[in-house]
Amino acid sequence: MLKLLGKMRPREWGMAIVCAVLILGQIYFDLSLPDYMSNLTVLINTPGSTTSDILNTGVQMLGCTLASALLAVICGYLTAKVAAGYGYAIREEVFHKIADFGQQEMMAFSVPSLINRTTNDITQVQMLVAMGNQILIKAPVMAVWAIIKIVNKSWTLSAITAGFVAALLAMMGVIIVVVLPRVKRVQRLMDRINLVARENLTGINVVHAYNAEDYQNEKFGRTNETLMKTQLFNQRAFALLLPGVTLAMNALSLAIYWVGASIVNNVPAEDLTRRLTTFSDVVVFGTYATYVVMTIMMMVMIIMLLPSAQVSAQRINAVLDTTPNLVQGRRTDAPEQGSVEFKDVSFHYPNSPKDVLSHISFRVERGGTLAIIGATGSGKTTLISLIARFYDATGGEVLVDGVNVKEYTFDALYDRLGYVTQRAVLFSGDIEGNVLFGESAGDNSEQAVYKALDLAQATEFVAKLPQGIHAPIAQGGANVSGGQKQRLSIARALARQPEILIFDDSFSALDYRTDARLRGGLARELKDTTRIIVAQRIGTIRDADQIIVLDEGRAVGMGTHEELMKTCPVYQEIARSQLSSEELGA
Repeated sequence: MLKLLGKMRPREWGMAIVCAVLILGQIYFDLSLPDYMSNLTVLINTPGSTTSDILNTGVQMLGCTLASALLAVICGYLTAKVAAGYGYAIREEVFHKIADFGQQEMMAFSVPSLINRTTNDITQVQMLVAMGNQILIKAPVMAVWAIIKIVNKSWTLSAITAGFVAALLAMMGVIIVVVLPRVKRVQRLMDRINLVARENLTGINVVHAYNAEDYQNEKFGRTNETLMKTQLFNQRAFALLLPGVTLAMNALSLAIYWVGASIVNNVPAEDLTRRLTTFSDVVVFGTYATYVVMTIMMMVMIIMLLPSAQVSAQRINAVLDTTPNLVQGRRTDAPEQGSVEFKDVSFHYPNSPKDVLSHISFRVERGGTLAIIGATGSGKTTLISLIARFYDATGGEVLVDGVNVKEYTFDALYDRLGYVTQRAVLFSGDIEGNVLFGESAGDNSEQAVYKALDLAQATEFVAKLPQGIHAPIAQGGANVSGGQKQRLSIARALARQPEILIFDDSFSALDYRTDARLRGGLARELKDTTRIIVAQRIGTIRDADQIIVLDEGRAVGMGTHEELMKTCPVYQEIARSQLSSEELGA
C-alpha cells in the first residue's frame, strides 16, 4: 500500500500536507473544549462567579467549535481533490502499463482481471485515501494528545481506560486476521464474475440460439452465490466492530463516572475547593476518555476499508511491477525495403515446452506475395505474429527489411507493417476514425479514406449510409456485418501505406467475387507492397508468388500452386477438398 502511495503526484502531496496541518488545528480546537468545560464547571459551582465570566467561556467554546467545523470543511474539500487526483494518476499509469503488455502478459493476467484492476481495485484504494487522509492522521494524534492530558489526573481511571482500549484493539486485530484472506478471495471471485458476465454478453446470440439461458444463469449463480457467502462472512465480522466500540464507549463512560463519583465522595466535604477540582477532573477525564474511544471508532471505519484496499493495492502493484517480456530495440533504419525473412525459426509458448513452429525458413522480396495455408492449429497465425512481434521467436531470426525485428523500436517496426487480424476489430466512433486509426506514414485526409475504402471494396456499402464515412460505428462494430467489418479492417491497414501488408485469414468473410476483386486491386495498385496472406481457401492464394504449407508447425511444402500440386500431398489434399477436377486442371 505504501509503495502505491509513493506514486502520488507532487500536487496531491502538497494538498495532503496542507490537509494534515488543518487536521492538527482541528484537533487542537476539539481538545480545547474539555478544558473550557472544566473552567465552566468551576465557574458555575464557585460562589461569586459573574454571568459575564460564564458567557465569555461559552463564547470561547463556540469559537473553538466553529473553527474546528471550518477547518473540517476545508480539509474535506482538499481530501476529495487529493483522492480524485490520486485515482486519476494511478488509473492513467495502469492503463498505459497495460497498453505496453504483449500477448504473454495478457494471458498471464486475463482481460477480466485487468479490467477489475483498472476500475474496482483503484476505486477501493481511492476510497481509502479519501477517508484515511483525515482519519489516519486525526485518530492517532487525537488519541495520544488526549492520553497525555488525562494520564496524570487519575491512575485508577487511566487503568480502566487502558483496559477498554486494549480489549478493543485485540478485537480489531482478531477480525482483521480472520477477514483478510477472505477479502483476497473476494477479489478473485470478482474477476470470475466479470469473466462469466463478459462471456455471456459477448456470446448472447449463441446463448439464445442454443437455449442456454438456464445453463448460463446456473454458471453465473454458482459464482455469485460463492461471492455472496464470502462477502456476508466479511460484513458480519465487520458488523461486530461498530456495536462493540459503541458499547465500549458507553461502558467506559459509565465506569469512569461511577468510579469518579467514589473518588469525589472520598474527598472531605469541608474541603470544597479540592472536592470541586476533583469533580471537574472527573468530568474532563470522561470527555477525554470518550475522545480516545472515538479515535478507535474512526479507525474502525478505516479497518473496514483497509483489507480490501490492501489486496487491491497488491493487485495494482502486480500490474505496475510487471516488466513486459518484449523489449524494444533502438534501430529505426534498415538496409532493405519490403522484405521479410525467416531464418530457421522455432517457437513455443512460455508455458509449454512443445514447439508450435519448428525450423521455418523462407524469404519474400519487396512487392512479392507470400501465402500461408494449412490445417486448423498448424501455426499459421503464430507465424505471422512473429513478424509483428506479438511474440519473440524462441529459436532462429525473424528479419524485416534485413534487420532482426528485436532490434527495431516498436514505432519503426509497426510503421513498416499493415496488419489485419483474423478477428476483425473495430472501435467505437465513426468509419473515418476507424480507417485512420493510429499513427502512420499515410495521409490523414478524407481522400485517403475514400481511396482505402475503394481498394478494400467497402465503398459500395459505405456510400449507402446516410452519413457516409462519418456514419457511427458501435463498440466492436456491432452495427455492421462480418464482411463489412472485415473490409473496414482491411481499409485501415491500406490507409497506413505500409511496406508490408499482413492478412491473417482476412478474406474469410468475403464472398468469392469480392475476394477476387480485392486481390486484383491489391496486385494492380500496390505492386511495390509486400503481401503476406494467411488463408484457408485455395482460390485466395493460388496466384501467390510463393506458398508455404504448414502441418503441425512444420513447413511440409513451399513453392507455387503448380509446384505444390506436384510435390506436396498435404496441399493436394486441401486443393482437392475445395476445387473440382476441372478447376484443378485449369
